Amino acid sequence: MRRNLLAAAAWGAILLAGPALAQEPLSVGASVEAALTREDPTRDGYRYDDYVLEGRAGQRLEATLLADDFDPYLELFVEGAEEAFAWDDDGLGEGFNARLRATLPEDGVYVLRARALNGLDGGPYTLSLAERPPAPPAPPAKPIDLDAPVSGALDDGDPVDEADAAYDAYRFDAAAGERTALTLESEDFDALLVVGREVEGAFVELARNDDGPGLGLNSYLVFTAPEAGRYVVRAMALSGEAAGGYTLTRTTPPPPPPRDPIAFGDEVEGELTAGDGTNRAGERADIYAFEAAAGQTVRIGMRSADFDAYLALTDVDGQELAFDDDGAGFGTDARIVHTFDAAGTYLIEARAFGGEAEGGYTLELEDVPPPPPPTPLSFGQRLEGEIDEDSPEDAEGRRYRDFVVQGEAGRRLQAVLRSGDFDSYLRIGRPGDAFEALAEDDDGLGEGLDSRLMFTPEETGEYILRVSPLGSGSTGLFAVEITDRGPAPQPGSLLIGSTVRGVIDENDGLSLDGVYFDAYRIRLKADEEVRIVMASNDFDAVVAIGRDGEEFVALSSDDDSLSDTHARLDWTAEEDGVYVIRAQGFDAKQLGPYILRVEAKP
Repeated sequence: MRRNLLAAAAWGAILLAGPALAQEPLSVGASVEAALTREDPTRDGYRYDDYVLEGRAGQRLEATLLADDFDPYLELFVEGAEEAFAWDDDGLGEGFNARLRATLPEDGVYVLRARALNGLDGGPYTLSLAERPPAPPAPPAKPIDLDAPVSGALDDGDPVDEADAAYDAYRFDAAAGERTALTLESEDFDALLVVGREVEGAFVELARNDDGPGLGLNSYLVFTAPEAGRYVVRAMALSGEAAGGYTLTRTTPPPPPPRDPIAFGDEVEGELTAGDGTNRAGERADIYAFEAAAGQTVRIGMRSADFDAYLALTDVDGQELAFDDDGAGFGTDARIVHTFDAAGTYLIEARAFGGEAEGGYTLELEDVPPPPPPTPLSFGQRLEGEIDEDSPEDAEGRRYRDFVVQGEAGRRLQAVLRSGDFDSYLRIGRPGDAFEALAEDDDGLGEGLDSRLMFTPEETGEYILRVSPLGSGSTGLFAVEITDRGPAPQPGSLLIGSTVRGVIDENDGLSLDGVYFDAYRIRLKADEEVRIVMASNDFDAVVAIGRDGEEFVALSSDDDSLSDTHARLDWTAEEDGVYVIRAQGFDAKQLGPYILRVEAKP
């Protein structure tokens, strides 16, 4: 993670980004330049930087994340929480840049996460934080009665929520457990229904729906009141900025689906029919109840020849824990693998994707035994093994094998996974109850579908190397090996007019896309023009130049300008400073000797 402070304005809330930024306060009205790099932590397959914010209840904040090299994504957490309470992908409305707007629910510490939307993309970014003015006061909610549709319109004069989305508010009273159906229809915008309660002057969301089954862009929501009291319905547009007329209707919904018991090891033959009850989104579903223990892992499978199967797992209050559409790896069948944090009663919702199909299905519930302990794997050791139907399964339905390796801070580990039976996939993480990948690789070996993962531990200790197919449902034989590659090599030095004879081999540095390279530092003055020539009789030469720093970002590169396989790059320095030249092959398999020359541009 690399940062430079751009601007600042006085304010009491301070952002910190881990130990590296502990002495660099960032105030509202300021921006920070940073970069996602290979040294940054990863989670669920993405890189991220975390910033810590101390804020106050009701404070309205706006964060923006701008980047050219990856799709920016922002998340806001209460400190210590696993789930973000606010997030944004493309909210700025300018390409893929993100804008997150949120109102802090309480005094305390929050974590703002800057990350890529998915994958291990990285590169420079600009993160900015601002405090938004107070929202305009909202008029009292209007009453809405059963079977009495109301018409309204969204326009510029309406109140707005924390994300500046306009809404009209309506109220109704309900007894504990009472179910209410709400329909929002509009020909002018994509309708969005949100139900909640006013708590100490703040709106607390309890349920929402975008597109009801068979209603196009109109919304339908069945809401069950958790307790007696007054509830508020917000009629909104999905985009938050659309305007136009709408009709909101409140009715009594069909009865909910009954709960049928299901036990571990059961295989149930069921059928979705037009007479089934509906879930709160108005989709016909069958509900099954079972008991689970804390720490227990279950596998739920649903298959059908009549429709696209869909599964949801909830607690008894309807809070969704997991869902799946086609995760079984076979056509349109569904599968969920889940580990419970607490003992209790849980519900399986079996339905069709889209909610309207009818037909038969088979539902299975299985208790998944704990995975076996990881197998020790030493440097220089090559182990052969097999992933079969008895291998443990991760949450995405992939069978896997775990190996424990010893890592030393700052020393590179290289793991290689080969298989002739499946598309190989490598991940590495720390031991613990829940595996979290710190790095991953799919086809990095450059030889078909085999994997090569290069990882530099930040701490000395044990790491878990997870071997699996890329997709669910695959099994077969594999071979895995791990090598100690030592510390990352440091760039050499070059002067204008010098020539270097070098060799690209497997002891060199490894780029993010799995290509070996040699690196050289060169000092240039602003507007100084250079010509960089690289030639090799053993591989297709590629040369690039970038700024010196924690993470290499190419400013310019060339492949074949000198000839079909030789490179020539003419480049002008933008400012005084030290730059890095990378000499490499075109892909991961290209190794061998080369000649590199740097001269003043003719």
